[in-house]
Amino acid sequence: MTSRIRAAVRNRVGRVARHVIGTVMYFETDESIAALTFDDGPHPVYTPRVLEILEKFEARATFFMVGQAAQKHHQLVAQVAQAGHAIANHSWSHPSFIEIPSVERRAQLRDCHRALAPYGLRLFRPPWGSQNRSSRLDSLLAGFEVIAWSLEVGDWWDSEPERMADGLAKGVRPGSVVLLHDSLFQPPSPEENPLPRPERDSMLTALEIFLASAGKGYRFVTLPEMFQCARPVKQDWYYPPLTQW
Repeated sequence: MTSRIRAAVRNRVGRVARHVIGTVMYFETDESIAALTFDDGPHPVYTPRVLEILEKFEARATFFMVGQAAQKHHQLVAQVAQAGHAIANHSWSHPSFIEIPSVERRAQLRDCHRALAPYGLRLFRPPWGSQNRSSRLDSLLAGFEVIAWSLEVGDWWDSEPERMADGLAKGVRPGSVVLLHDSLFQPPSPEENPLPRPERDSMLTALEIFLASAGKGYRFVTLPEMFQCARPVKQDWYYPPLTQW
């Protein structure tokens, strides 16, 4: 086998592997559409405010929810679904998936999926974005498509709405997957994550500024809608755990 043939075979195997176990980063499309996604909710104060902004600008989004929060606020889960948005899995209690064993990963996925029923889709975003090959395989075997993102503006730490809105306006592209947070999940025990978290008011202001200006040229759709009208682009995406918010 010549080196050219071996290289072609490796490339083919790599494309097949990415199709099977790759992580969705964004979508290829000629339409001016993008996907807003919100992590860590639902939150009894901020999630309804996000819904109001989305309704005002006729935008739809995908909410990656934490099972513990969804179980506590299940009526809010229903409210999000009834407003036409998609609901997806963000684990039961928001641990880093590369720091827990395989059996616990599967339990995190299963318990969150149950908490989101009957609205939860088999789409998953790892908490913190933390993923290695082993955790990606667990998600695959559990029947979940893993979704990352192509645009984020640090809304979990930035407190300047104009700066975040500007980052969204400059970064959005057809097929973008935008990462925002309608909550910053607080585990039951504050000792687990004692760092302070910024409130969501700045993110909400940034979202409204963005949708009122640069966002006018885009139609914002759910991830299931993106899968229907655009081609998902997958990458071998593995991300280390974050040490701070």
